[in-house]
Amino acid sequence: MLVLITYDVNTETAAGRKRLRNVAKQCVNYGRRVQNSVFECILDQAQCVALKSSLSDMIDENTDSLRFYYLGNKYQAKVEHIGIDRGIPADAPLIF
Repeated sequence: MLVLITYDVNTETAAGRKRLRNVAKQCVNYGRRVQNSVFECILDQAQCVALKSSLSDMIDENTDSLRFYYLGNKYQAKVEHIGIDRGIPADAPLIF
């Protein structure tokens, strides 16, 4: 299923900047960045639970925000993009 993850981490302190880097690094492990704090991730149920738990542990719930949008398996009909598309789609094969 496609999960859209968005976050807003308070970066006024050094700890906040570190949390921001950690959240971004974790999201990169599961999907692709489509905007600064927005990631598209193709996940199965186990990966989704693990990622949500990991990210929830990283943020400060009093100052940060984390949102998950579950678009499901037929997400192609639910996503519309206008303008330049950076990178490769999250579900495209990678050949090295």
